Amino acid sequence: MPKSRNQTRAQRKGSKYRRRRLTALFVLLLAGMMIWTAVSLGGALTNPALGSSFSSRFAEWARVHGGNGVVNWVEKEWYSHHPPPVGGKPPAGAIQVPHPVTAAATSGPAHLPLPSPIQSMASTAIAGEGAWSPAGRLVGGIPAIYETTLRPDAVHTSYVVGVAWMDTKLLKATLYSGSQIPGGGPYTHTAPVQPGAADRLVAAFNAGFLMSAANGGYYTDGKAVVPLRVGAASFVIYRNGQVNIGPWGGSLTMTPNVVSVRQNLDLLVDGGKAVSGLNAADTTRWGSTLGGAIYVWRSGVGITANGALVYVGGPGMNITDLADLLARAGAVRAMELDINTDWVNYSVYKPATSTGSASGTNGTELLPGMTGTPARYFQSWWARDFFAMSAAAGT
Repeated sequence: MPKSRNQTRAQRKGSKYRRRRLTALFVLLLAGMMIWTAVSLGGALTNPALGSSFSSRFAEWARVHGGNGVVNWVEKEWYSHHPPPVGGKPPAGAIQVPHPVTAAATSGPAHLPLPSPIQSMASTAIAGEGAWSPAGRLVGGIPAIYETTLRPDAVHTSYVVGVAWMDTKLLKATLYSGSQIPGGGPYTHTAPVQPGAADRLVAAFNAGFLMSAANGGYYTDGKAVVPLRVGAASFVIYRNGQVNIGPWGGSLTMTPNVVSVRQNLDLLVDGGKAVSGLNAADTTRWGSTLGGAIYVWRSGVGITANGALVYVGGPGMNITDLADLLARAGAVRAMELDINTDWVNYSVYKPATSTGSASGTNGTELLPGMTGTPARYFQSWWARDFFAMSAAAGT
C-alpha cells in the first residue's frame, strides 16, 4: 500500500530530527573533549612536578595520554638537526675558578683526605679545569664538599660537566621520596625538607629513574615499596647515615642497620674502572633518552676506596663518558642516576651562619645550566626522590 504524503513528511521530519540529535551529540562530545584537554593540559603546563620547563611538562603530559610516539618523533627530529658540536671552547666562565683551600681544611673533626685533581680529557686543559674548590656550609669548621668542573671528553670540548666530592665522615645521607616516586607515601622522609632537617642540610641531589624504568627496587620505612632486584646497582643507607654502593645480594644484603635502598639499573663502575660491554649508542639498557639522543644530560654517583661519595652531572655525555668520569673522580663502584635535562640537579647550601637553615635563597647549583632552582627540595610538589647530605651528629 503506497505511503501517504503525511507519512512521507513524518519520516523525513524524523530523519532530520535524528541527524540533528546526532550532530548535537557529536558537537557536545567534541566540546567536552576539548574542554577536558584544555583543563588537563593547562594543569600539566602549570605543574612544576612534571619538570622545570614547559616543553618537559608538555612531553610528560603527552606521554601519559598516548602521545609517546609523537613526542619521541619530535624529539628525534630536533636532536637530528641539533647534534652535539665537535670541538670548540666552553662559554666564558664555564670552568670554575678554584678557590684556595685554607688551613682550616686540615684541622677539626675527623675527616677524609682531600681528593686529587681530575685530569682533563681535552688535549689542552683550561686553567682551573679539574681543580677542587670547597662548597656549601662548613661542618665542624671545615669543608665537607668540594666541587670542580671539566670537559667530559676530547671531542665535544665545548661541553662542561660538574663533579662533587662528599666527605662521608662529616656527612650523613638520607633518602627522600618525592610526590610521585616511589609512590604510596608519604614516608618518614618525604619532600619537602623540613625546617629542623634544613638546619643541618649541606647538599641534595637527584636519585634515579621512575620506578617503572629503574629495573630495580626501593626500600624505606622497613618495607620494600618496590621489590629489590638481586644484582641491581644499589645506593644503600645505614642507620648511622653512612652509605655503600654496589650490586645487591653480594656484600650488600638486608640487615637491621639498613634504612634505605635505592636501586637503578646495573653498576657502571666496578673495581675502579668502567664495566665491560658499555655501548655509547645504547639508549635502552641505560635509559630512554629524549629523542633517542646519545649525548644528553646524565648523572651518576660512586663511592671511593676510602668511602667518599662522588657525583657527576652535566650535559653532552654518553654512558661511557659518565662511567669514565666517575672512575677518574676516584669511584671504585658507581651507578647511573637520573638523566635528561629536567632531572639532573645537584645543590649545595651555605646559610649565613653555621647553624642557619638551608633554603632556596642560600643554595647554589653545581652547574648554572641545571634547570630549576635549589628551592626544589623544599617544595611538597617535587615529584622525584632525592638524596640529602647533612652534617653528621657530633660535628
